[in-house]
Amino acid sequence: MTEKIETNNRIISIAIDGPSAAGKSTLAKKIAKYLNYTYIDTGAMYRCVALNAKQNNIDFQDQENVIKLLDNIDIRLDNGKVFLNNVEVTNTIRTNELSMGASLVSQYHDVRLKMVSLQQKMAQTQNVVMDGRDIGTYVLPKADVKIFLIANVHQRADRRYKENLERNIESDKENILQDLIKRDYQDVHRDFAPLKKADDAIEVDTSNLSIEETFKTVLNIILNKISK
Repeated sequence: MTEKIETNNRIISIAIDGPSAAGKSTLAKKIAKYLNYTYIDTGAMYRCVALNAKQNNIDFQDQENVIKLLDNIDIRLDNGKVFLNNVEVTNTIRTNELSMGASLVSQYHDVRLKMVSLQQKMAQTQNVVMDGRDIGTYVLPKADVKIFLIANVHQRADRRYKENLERNIESDKENILQDLIKRDYQDVHRDFAPLKKADDAIEVDTSNLSIEETFKTVLNIILNKISK
């Protein structure tokens, strides 16, 4: 069932930020589906940049050559599927290696400018639910609703491990934990548009919440904010 919300025909944007594996993507997809909004997985876009670098044998830390790839990269999000240069990579981009790669390439100013420009264009013409690290602070600073999702890092590692098992991705829980700790540090300390809670964002701790409980909590926040 889709919730009918009176918005006076204005375009609505919902920003969901937070650290890796806090449950942003799962939540954003459910919210978008419920409201019949477009879901934009910004993290997938940076993973595509990292995958493109890997495919071209370019080290993630080789900033100059990673940036050169941007001229000929095509990233498309379509009904939950991710396409890189017209090839579906929805599951391919979900490895720990590309998670770390995305964290590295997203630090490059030119990469972020390119991705942010694409993301902002998407939000100009349609109602969107967008998740990432800097949506409420940088990409959509005037978003109608801003959610900052957090969870204990051990809980996040456990969730990521279970996700990988469901996707038949071989992984080690301890390695995932260490990767998350490293990624958190990189995301928070990068110079350009770091992971940060927007002043007007509402923080939701999902450590002890099920997916359904998180969904209901955030949906109520959104409905209350949008209906005002």
